[in-house]
Amino acid sequence: MKEGVGLNTNRDLNYRLFIQKENDFTRTDIHSEFEKYYAIRSGDVALVKDNYAKARLDFYKGKGQLSDDPLRNNIYHLVVCAAIVARICVDGGLEHNVAYTLSDIYIRKADKCTDPDEVLDLLGEMQVDFAQRMRETQKTGAVSVHVRRTIDYIYDHLHESLTLEMLAEREGLHPSSMSRLFAKETGVTLKDYIIRAKIKTAGNMLKYSAFPLSDISLSLGFSSQSAFTSTFRKITGMTPGQYRSMYYSDNISEL
Repeated sequence: MKEGVGLNTNRDLNYRLFIQKENDFTRTDIHSEFEKYYAIRSGDVALVKDNYAKARLDFYKGKGQLSDDPLRNNIYHLVVCAAIVARICVDGGLEHNVAYTLSDIYIRKADKCTDPDEVLDLLGEMQVDFAQRMRETQKTGAVSVHVRRTIDYIYDHLHESLTLEMLAEREGLHPSSMSRLFAKETGVTLKDYIIRAKIKTAGNMLKYSAFPLSDISLSLGFSSQSAFTSTFRKITGMTPGQYRSMYYSDNISEL
């Protein structure tokens, strides 16, 4: 590092902070931001689309200006998002080489864009693409259309009380036939799969969001917070509070 570089950075930093304060600029809270990334990691395609549609209405709110040129500014925001999403999805089970190569592809696509809005369209496309791939990772080993559709339905309705009878009826199968088919293709019973899907999703929410335990419990269809805590401890070996204390801050600071 050349002598004086650090001092120049501090001068620029103090100036930018002053300008932001004068303009009442407030950055998006990191935990709120990571709640959006959590949706991608969990493979919740519908929520990802909804989140981005809302963000697109006022895209620059809470975001820094990375370039005076609108096109380059949007490209830089896409690059930042691609880097974070790729790493979060790798942590969620997406194959390492796939995640990073997909990130490279979208960055190269952005580099060829000629219009700022074109980049924003690409950013939304990228988030949905990653979310869809994360959903597919949940279906490894599932061959039949019945099981694949059922897994999709489970992840779209984790907030509901799901039963074997209801899921079998949706597929036009007898409950016992559905039960045998699901266990054969996934290696676990349908009931266990639902519970583990809820707990896995809860773990992501505890790590990447600031939602209260009561909200997480309610959003995943548990009858009470105590039922959620009991089930979570049975699957993970720790309470939701202990899990958040162990992983919450470290995960955000490492990305």
